[in-house]
Amino acid sequence: MTTDSLSVFNHSSSFGELRRGSGTGSDSPYSFAFSARYSTLSEKYSLSPDPRSWGSNLSPDVVEPDDSLHNPENSFNANGTRFAFSARGIANLGCLAMLSTVFLVLFIGYPIGMYATSKWPRSPGFNIGGINSTGQVPSLGNFGLIDLDTPQDALFRKSLRDGEDWMLVFSDEFNTDGRSFYPGDDPYWEAADLHYWATNNLEWYDPAAVTTVNGSLVITFSEIPSHGLDFQGGLISSWNKFCFTGGLFEAAVQLPGINNVVGMWPAIWTMGNLGRAGYGATLEGMWPYTYDTCDVGTAPNQTINGLPIAATINGDHLYNDALSYLPGQRLSRCTCDGDDHPGPKHPDGSYVGRSSPEIDMFEAQIGGIPLSGEVSQSAQWAPFDESYLWDNSTANLVITDPSISAINGFVGNVIQEASSVVTKTNQRCYELVEDCYSIYAFEYITWVSDSQISWTLNSGGVGANAAVEISARPVPQEPMYMIINLGMSKNFGTVDFSHLTFPNHLRVDYVRVYQPMNKVNIGCNPPEFPTQNYINAHLEAYSNPNLTTWRGDYGKPFPRNKLLETC
Repeated sequence: MTTDSLSVFNHSSSFGELRRGSGTGSDSPYSFAFSARYSTLSEKYSLSPDPRSWGSNLSPDVVEPDDSLHNPENSFNANGTRFAFSARGIANLGCLAMLSTVFLVLFIGYPIGMYATSKWPRSPGFNIGGINSTGQVPSLGNFGLIDLDTPQDALFRKSLRDGEDWMLVFSDEFNTDGRSFYPGDDPYWEAADLHYWATNNLEWYDPAAVTTVNGSLVITFSEIPSHGLDFQGGLISSWNKFCFTGGLFEAAVQLPGINNVVGMWPAIWTMGNLGRAGYGATLEGMWPYTYDTCDVGTAPNQTINGLPIAATINGDHLYNDALSYLPGQRLSRCTCDGDDHPGPKHPDGSYVGRSSPEIDMFEAQIGGIPLSGEVSQSAQWAPFDESYLWDNSTANLVITDPSISAINGFVGNVIQEASSVVTKTNQRCYELVEDCYSIYAFEYITWVSDSQISWTLNSGGVGANAAVEISARPVPQEPMYMIINLGMSKNFGTVDFSHLTFPNHLRVDYVRVYQPMNKVNIGCNPPEFPTQNYINAHLEAYSNPNLTTWRGDYGKPFPRNKLLETC
């Protein structure tokens, strides 16, 4: 450093104060001179509140070299007038327009497009694991109510009776091979492990006889000794798992054996959830009733003090012409208030008559001359008409093709009345004839055989009967569960052991249930006909097939009937 430069600064001998020499700073933005007139740092660096005293120009026309945003020249055109829009503003508006369009398409356009192109039903949602209000089937593996393998063209169909559009509410296509139906293995079906003693069956029903093979449910009937019996068969049901009230129940079936050898008894049928097939205690006083009136029809033997006379004559000739040996309707409208009854109640305070009715999609048999395949398609009733003769006038009985269908010769006995028609089957769709499946169904209450309507029963057919003093029996209103079985019994007909071959197989390609879109009613515990609390209260009867009677083996009394006892 030179002596001239040293003269700019004067250092005192003391620390803490640095003084600048005389002169004005040539590059300083500050307008004051460096001098020794400031005694403290605060005085030295104190600034005036007016920026202009610092040397700053506050005019809006001054261009700031480091701030293009505040360059006034950017807002004017060549002739000095201001632009209406800037490039930045136009870009901002474009971005907002693009975002608005995206949100409109995403939240309005997309849902509308999906709704317009959707093929799913748009009925109200129902049931856990079922269909929601947009018609979507939940993704639960393949355990939803509607099997994921169900073809799209099977999701809807027309009603057989009025042509109304109906929707699929349950299906099982049985496409997964090797399924097990032992208790707890399947969400909707359970195979029985019992002897069906009520119809004197010759086989033991074993879960091992039921599985799925090549895309079909297969029930095998074998000549295998089991539990002291000579044969083994199979039965599965959806009891207390899946039920439906009203609608159409359909199945594609290949019948067992051959079409001209008698003996096998395959069937697909339904029963009310308050009675469990094969569990006799639950059925006493429940099957085959369908009745909601408090009168003599609820009484044992359908009589009170020996009346009416018509109920004591012209009945079953094997039982001294008595009309009925039923024990009376256990859960009738006559039940005393407060007694054991699942409810609900009518507005007048009386209980709704409850029971376990039966509708058979079919029971297959071999009959006629020459022998050929047939199906009986029936509904079972109690209480009974005089002589078991329901009103089969032309207003109530409609047979589509009398050349292949006729009224069943069996009309009833002391434990049931049957409305039944026998129809010739498709003779090709038998296990040992040809590899084909035939469509069977019933819609409340029209039956289908080989994809054609076979016959219809109108409700007037089981109306009031003055001779035996009973009221109309309603078409079953209980939640009904599905049953599929292959058995053998001499109760059903002759068994031709000399020509039967074993094993025999009943094959079911699928089962499907349809209901009106605005009247979906599925589930085993609907509020109008509850079953859950009653079943839980009597779980031993519903889980022990060795209890054959309610009052005897199970040890519980019938509720009091106010026509017979004091309430």
